[in-house]
Amino acid sequence: MSFRDFLGNETTVRHLREAIAAERFPHSLILAGPRGAGKYTLAVKLAQTLNCLNLQQTDGLPDACGVCRNCAQIGESLDLDTRFDEAVAVREEMRDADKKDTRILIQTHPDMLVIPPDPPQMLIKVGQVRSLIREIYRMPAEARRAVYIFTSSAFMKEAANSLLKVLEEPPAHASIVLLAENLGDLLPTIRSRAAIVRLGALPLEQIEALLAERRKELRPQQRALVARLAQGAVGQALGFDLEAWLASRADAQVMLRGALREPDYSTLFRMTESYRAGADGQRKTAGLIRAMNSLLEDLLLLRSGTPALVRNIDLEAELAAMAGQVSVEWIEGAERGLYQVESGMRRNLLRSVSLDAYATALAR
Repeated sequence: MSFRDFLGNETTVRHLREAIAAERFPHSLILAGPRGAGKYTLAVKLAQTLNCLNLQQTDGLPDACGVCRNCAQIGESLDLDTRFDEAVAVREEMRDADKKDTRILIQTHPDMLVIPPDPPQMLIKVGQVRSLIREIYRMPAEARRAVYIFTSSAFMKEAANSLLKVLEEPPAHASIVLLAENLGDLLPTIRSRAAIVRLGALPLEQIEALLAERRKELRPQQRALVARLAQGAVGQALGFDLEAWLASRADAQVMLRGALREPDYSTLFRMTESYRAGADGQRKTAGLIRAMNSLLEDLLLLRSGTPALVRNIDLEAELAAMAGQVSVEWIEGAERGLYQVESGMRRNLLRSVSLDAYATALAR
């Protein structure tokens, strides 16, 4: 993929390419932006450009060829979900004694390490940072510059402190790239030691036009809905699983309706019972949390008199009726409860029980 194929944030991308051309690419870089804005794709593309064996020029600036040995091996990490699932599967096949001390890491090139959140808590753990520390002071074997990519800003406290020590004295031959949806998740001391680059959202009209071109299976009403739910993030829009989203949102609606009307606990408990343990249950719960968050945010927008910003446009009439029944304080309390459910997921609490407690607390 050429930089010409990277959609949006042209000025930001140009500045990063200019830094590569001037051999002044930062040793510590934070790419901040909404989920699906292209942070990971851009990080991998920058790693390819830093180490391309047949460097090209597009628009007068460096661009990776995409086909040389380094580009091809680094590019294998672009399919992050597949690589992550492979790493998790390998760990699951280990003996219990080995599994406990094995952290999830992705390495398709000797000099590039991708560090995703480690399940089941889905946090960056100290063992992952220690793996980076062991590797980062070694001179690159095949690349000009070693690149280490953290795909999340959700660090355990000890892991964040360990990373801080590396950022204080980074080796000249390496760059650490941290991807963050929310800069506030990172310690101020980490933010102060890294260059921060923000990726902004694309205009709604541009997202809809892109969906019309690349996702022809979507009807116009579906395109309009997906464009708003993606919040200007290209990757999120193009990969948006509308069917799964609607299923998660339907369960969130069961909770909200039960809270604002006479609760139907039999329907509620049948729904929450489906959120069982395991990776599938974890993904399903994460989808429910995102859907509930979007509904609560829309209720808040309607309460504040800004209906034009509502994302769930196909439910606007129902949400407007609900907004008339709740206060801003109730919405804030519902948001706090949802955060507690998410926190409980990281501590391996039984999901169905956590969701039951959340839903019954809403009804009270």
